[in-house]
Amino acid sequence: MIETNAIADIRATITENRRISSDISIITLECPEIAATAKPGNFVNIKVSDSTQPLLRRPFSIHNVRGSSIDIMVKSIGSGTAIFSNCVAGTSMMVLGPLGNSFNTSGQNFDTAILLSGGVGTAPMLFLERALALDQKTVINLVGGRTKEDLIAPGLTNLMFATDDGSAGFRGNVVELLERVLPTLETKGGLKVFACGPNPMLKALAGCCRQHHIPCELSLESVMGCGIGICYGCSVEINTPDGSTRTLLLCKEGPVIDAELFVL
Repeated sequence: MIETNAIADIRATITENRRISSDISIITLECPEIAATAKPGNFVNIKVSDSTQPLLRRPFSIHNVRGSSIDIMVKSIGSGTAIFSNCVAGTSMMVLGPLGNSFNTSGQNFDTAILLSGGVGTAPMLFLERALALDQKTVINLVGGRTKEDLIAPGLTNLMFATDDGSAGFRGNVVELLERVLPTLETKGGLKVFACGPNPMLKALAGCCRQHHIPCELSLESVMGCGIGICYGCSVEINTPDGSTRTLLLCKEGPVIDAELFVL
């Protein structure tokens, strides 16, 4: 995982709000200072309203970088995300970032990258896929959801789907899909898994990758208030080399961690 150094807190303007499903939008923000230094896996903390409601900023993975703009994937699930989802072009808001560490895409010990995501866990994957392509890695996307309506994969390539109800692709969860296709993927050379999604999915994936001795990086989700390590709202327990555990703050030492650190 790679740390990010330059952080800006700027007023950014929405240039486009594109609805891709009934409750998910891709929102483009013009913020050249953040776009210039962002890396796949980084996130931003956004003050979605100038009022005190909601009071705290909301964290969002950087979905993509295009020139001086960043794209954010937003699912409307509460008051803050509902406000953000309904903002129109021309609206401005305070954006802090890029925050956190990033995926390590430059390693020489793998040829094929497996990007595994569930639901809106696909949010950082487009930016990640494009970085991996620049490093000349083969990229395969495994995307899971409860039903076909939950499959979100804008712009992603080499896709395999899994749905709990079998309405699209493999019937089962996305980690089970990985287990099914792993023998074929292992013929493609060294593998590395990059993942984002719900914690139960990441827990199952961490166990799977340990069993098969596949390097894996996980982007964890957490409630974040400040994004800079002051509020301690994003603390999680991780494994340590001596067999005990310790606490880390996802906004500072994450959100990307090695799957070996994930407490099963």
